[in-house]
Amino acid sequence: MKRVVALIALTVVSASMGCHGSPVAPIAPPEVKATVATLAKTPVDIWYEAVGTVRAKTSSTIQSKVMGHVTAVHVKEGDLVQPSQVLVEIDDRETLAQVQRAEGGLREAQETRQEVEKAILAAGHAKTAAEAGDALALATYERFKALAEKQAVSRQAFDEARAKQEEAAAESARAGEMALSVQAKRGEADARIEQAQAELTNARTFLSYTKIVAPFAGIVTRKTVDVGDLAAPGAVLLEVEDTGQYRLEALVDEALVRRAKQGDKAPVVLDGLGAEELPGTVAEIVPSADPASRTFVVKIDLPQEPSVKSGMFGRARFSMGQKETLTVPVSAIVQRGQLTGVYVVGGDNVARLRLVTIGKRYGDRIEALSGLQPGERIAADNVEQVVDGCVVPQG
Repeated sequence: MKRVVALIALTVVSASMGCHGSPVAPIAPPEVKATVATLAKTPVDIWYEAVGTVRAKTSSTIQSKVMGHVTAVHVKEGDLVQPSQVLVEIDDRETLAQVQRAEGGLREAQETRQEVEKAILAAGHAKTAAEAGDALALATYERFKALAEKQAVSRQAFDEARAKQEEAAAESARAGEMALSVQAKRGEADARIEQAQAELTNARTFLSYTKIVAPFAGIVTRKTVDVGDLAAPGAVLLEVEDTGQYRLEALVDEALVRRAKQGDKAPVVLDGLGAEELPGTVAEIVPSADPASRTFVVKIDLPQEPSVKSGMFGRARFSMGQKETLTVPVSAIVQRGQLTGVYVVGGDNVARLRLVTIGKRYGDRIEALSGLQPGERIAADNVEQVVDGCVVPQG
């Protein structure tokens, strides 16, 4: 046993000697240039993250107002439309017949009004003539009366003059009553015209319902109708949304919604667009909570971005104040499979890999929950070249 130990010791000594029996010089550790940062606690913003769905600020569910078979559909899902563009047409034969009947009724009422005007004119002439005859008969009667008092005319002539005056007065009264009666018919004719015009307007309105148009410029997001389908009042035909403005409708916990205010900045990240943040602004807070999830809907206006689409999943961040915490640059993090670490640079400028636990990310820095202390130094960049035991020269 002692011989084995001696042999091992001799082998170790021989390995430490050169070919000529001289000691081998130790290998110097490599040097790697990297920025060395001294850790310290710094204030960071605290954020609350809420998930939500992107929706158009303005959207419209287009429904039918009349019953009839669809005769044409001019758009499909994904089509861009302009205001007042015809989207769907419904069979208009019945409503067109109603318009024609209403137009006929209006013409008839207008013709009646013209006849009434002619009758009023004739009644006016008759009244004027009757009044003139009455005036003449009255003047004649007055002359005959004066002559009768002087006994210059016979009693028979005087009685005839009086009778003619009374007859002329009665005729004048009848002509006046006839004129008033005809005037009343003018009011009835005017009322019939107004009614006919209202019926025509109503019929034309219903006729316009057979051509369904876009309420604003946007994109067709849903189509539920095809040619030949029976459209009924209230039946959904299309959905159109305005592509000019989108919102993220985020679900915020009831205990935290009071911290959100209209006009607050709320950065938004949409998973479909990557990790880039979009600047968002709180536009509306729905005042009632969902009884199932106990969350409030907070609507956040998004900037105009062609790649933003309705229905996308997103996350909004709401500021909750600040706190002091220890953070390290994201560029200092080293991943080794499931393990996370940083290179700590000691007083001898030698870098040693140390496992750490990280937390939330704050911009280009990330929270170090454990494994590091304030005042320690770490390699802040170029960690791909840094190896355990290398020297990180200063200056």
